[in-house]
Amino acid sequence: MKTLGIVVSSLALCATSAMADFSLTILHTNDFHARFEPISSFDSGCSAEDNAAGECFGGTARLVTAVAAARARAENSILVDGGDQFQGTLFYTYYKGAMAAEFMNKLGYDAMTVGNHEFDDGPEVLRGFVDTVEFPVLMSNADISGEALLSGAIHKSTIIEVGGERIGLIGLTPQDTDVLASPGPNVIFTDPVGAVQAEVDALTAEGVNKIVVLSHSGLNVDERVAAETTGVDVIVGGHDNSLLSNTIEGAKGPYPVMVGSTAIVQAYAYGKFLGELNVVFDDAGNIVTATGEPLLMDASVTEDEASVARIAELAAPLEEIRNRVVAQSAGFIEGDRAVCRAMECPMGNLVADAMLARVAGQGVQIAIENGGGLRASIDEGEVTMGEVLTVLPFQNTLSTFEITGAVVIEALENGVSQIEEGAGRFPQVAGMTFTVDAAQPAGSRISDVMVAGAPIDPAATYSVVSNNYVRNGGDGYAMFRDAANAYDFGPDLADVVAEYLAAVGPYQPYTDGRITMK
Repeated sequence: MKTLGIVVSSLALCATSAMADFSLTILHTNDFHARFEPISSFDSGCSAEDNAAGECFGGTARLVTAVAAARARAENSILVDGGDQFQGTLFYTYYKGAMAAEFMNKLGYDAMTVGNHEFDDGPEVLRGFVDTVEFPVLMSNADISGEALLSGAIHKSTIIEVGGERIGLIGLTPQDTDVLASPGPNVIFTDPVGAVQAEVDALTAEGVNKIVVLSHSGLNVDERVAAETTGVDVIVGGHDNSLLSNTIEGAKGPYPVMVGSTAIVQAYAYGKFLGELNVVFDDAGNIVTATGEPLLMDASVTEDEASVARIAELAAPLEEIRNRVVAQSAGFIEGDRAVCRAMECPMGNLVADAMLARVAGQGVQIAIENGGGLRASIDEGEVTMGEVLTVLPFQNTLSTFEITGAVVIEALENGVSQIEEGAGRFPQVAGMTFTVDAAQPAGSRISDVMVAGAPIDPAATYSVVSNNYVRNGGDGYAMFRDAANAYDFGPDLADVVAEYLAAVGPYQPYTDGRITMK
């Protein structure tokens, strides 16, 4: 009987322990960039014929189906977003944040963080989005008290209840958003570690012991936040489009990446994957297990018919613009961010060449385009205006200005200063060549700068073309702000590239060694 009593007591303890565990499935997206329609394997537009043939990925209609299925198999679940819903296709150009708000509400998101692209059109458009969505929009590391359009509308953190448990959610935005986007002078961004820890402490004081950070800051920053804070259980990331996976070849890391007891996940971008992290917490809020895998949104995921119909309805005003064939390409024009933010790339050459050709008659000698301004590749064959706008969605205009050779070199040093992070400031150029030694410290990586075949003269004045975002200091190009004879109101960059493609006949993509990587 004593033995039986021990067995019964043990079973009772096990039952109590099992009841204390809490299972939570965290469904997540990031860097969606207005890809409401399916995309190709190159992250650009995908035709209806290719979609019917099963060759496309993503699209909101697939996400609707996948999220519903994931919720059905989960004991408890939340759906969150790691930022950058805005910008990337004609849908954003035309509808701004309204379309994102409509479909995020339909999908039933529980929260999102502010990405840098949410500030592309300033606080006003972001505020309209925040007022329309039916969930909290979060940002812990920014002082918005001086910005009347945002003050009181965006919160640092929130608490939601799931399955009888309280979950704390904290938002995190790139600290350099003032450089990356257009938040205006009244939003002050701060260090992520201190901001997150302050919110963790506040949530803990409220009795919350399960805390998830929604971070649009990149995997490197997420790893630092995990290492330098206490109390963070999960970080749902974004910003650098990291694919984390245990099964996909070429993934940036495992899913999840563990830093101490903190699980970090991210699901690439553009709605190509739905992240699904299954976490088991003990009664004290500690992670017992964290397992999962991003789910590929391929043809095996049926598109929700109502969503397909609504997206088609919203696309109707855009069709004439988007489907207009503007040129032919004799080959695949590589514009992948992993290439164009690290080295000379065919898309960078195309865009820089087009910029320089447009203003060469004005005596302009050099073109500089930030790699982060290139958002997709273009397939061989017909090139539509929609494809060009997917590559260049920001409505940037050509900017011309004059600077010394010394400032040109300073700009190039800025451009290659964050290669390790895949930063968008990497300079794609025309009219010049240079060498990069990434093994050297930032600020001393550039050498052998040549303009029109001659060594650059630091004291001489050069005429330069870029886009208005870069000319006004975006992506760290602050040295251009005070440039002489600056004119920021040239033609739209997408139109410039489309017209250049048309003028040169079937375009042959190429690289020619204008950027040498040591």
